[in-house]
Amino acid sequence: MIDFNIPPSVGNELIYIEKAIKNKKISGDGEFTKACNCWLKNKFNAQSALLTTSCTHALEMAAILSDIKPGDEVIMPSYTFVSTANAFVLRGAKIVFVDIRPDTMNIDENLIEQAITSKTKAIVVVHYAGVSCEMYTIAYIAKKHNLLLIEDAAQSVMSTYRGKALGTIGDFGCYSFHETKNYSMGEGGAIVVKDPELTEKAEIIREKGTNRSKFFRGQIDKYTWVDMGSSYLPSDINAAYLLAQLEIADEINKNRIKIWNNYYSELDNLSKNGYIDLPVVPEGCIHNAHMFYIKTKNLEERSYLISFLKNRGVQAVFHYIPLHISDYGKSISRFSGKDEFTTKESERLLRLPLYYKLSESDQNMVIDLIKKFYKVYC
Repeated sequence: MIDFNIPPSVGNELIYIEKAIKNKKISGDGEFTKACNCWLKNKFNAQSALLTTSCTHALEMAAILSDIKPGDEVIMPSYTFVSTANAFVLRGAKIVFVDIRPDTMNIDENLIEQAITSKTKAIVVVHYAGVSCEMYTIAYIAKKHNLLLIEDAAQSVMSTYRGKALGTIGDFGCYSFHETKNYSMGEGGAIVVKDPELTEKAEIIREKGTNRSKFFRGQIDKYTWVDMGSSYLPSDINAAYLLAQLEIADEINKNRIKIWNNYYSELDNLSKNGYIDLPVVPEGCIHNAHMFYIKTKNLEERSYLISFLKNRGVQAVFHYIPLHISDYGKSISRFSGKDEFTTKESERLLRLPLYYKLSESDQNMVIDLIKKFYKVYC
């Protein structure tokens, strides 16, 4: 069986976890949490970066820091994971979905402005598959209408747009270190805060509404409850697991890009002959090979291909069901304009196995089976 995903493990994870235990500091903000924060800040030239228990919680922190209130409207794509919307629904916001671009599966920047009303508070972009949205245009729209810009960069660690790290362009950026991501701590994430004046507030929210972080830095002699917050601080054991991977992030990235490029080059003829569509990476975007997907003719063909691969030992999977067609999504949102591409394109997309050190022989098996499918059945 060729698994769709195997979480990364690079060799030093257990050594670092053991060290965290020996430090007698396995709760949050220990040696390894701080090291991860520092790595993210320095690597991406971020104002501040704080490790969180998940990208979901990073998004919830972004919603609190954005002062989202009941009645506010937040614009985002429907083709995303539920956490993107949940973070703002929890604050009482109404979600306004906008159609996606069929080439990148990202929010269509040309449709955002028509979705803005007097109630709009923020735009949330999702960089699908680690490929950037058209951030120059979107940032201009946000500034023009005095709106906050939040990046769901869950899939985008190590990706850039015009030389800037994704997650650092908007007011807030949110990363994921779930086991399915390029770099993992099992469950985990991080929030990047652009405004230095909000960094302290982010620390307070992350520490259950207390100024405990200042206490541990020796800035105050006791800490107390100063604002709303929750438990968004991960264990140092989780951070220890992550740090081992961050230390060789470039190597992991290089390996994944090589796999992505192999898929692309070997399947390009199928694309040129009109059997499938391949991912598009616009000019100015450098992706991180978070995933490789193909697009089949339609939902029926995708189902046949999934079954064909599964019966031959290859796990390939589809992705999100658009949020606006779910029962709950219908009750807390509206779709601005026409759903021309969101549902149609989501039903065509199929993700292929891609993980750190996926063997060349396994890659070629996946490629050969897809070629065989289209030779025999189409």
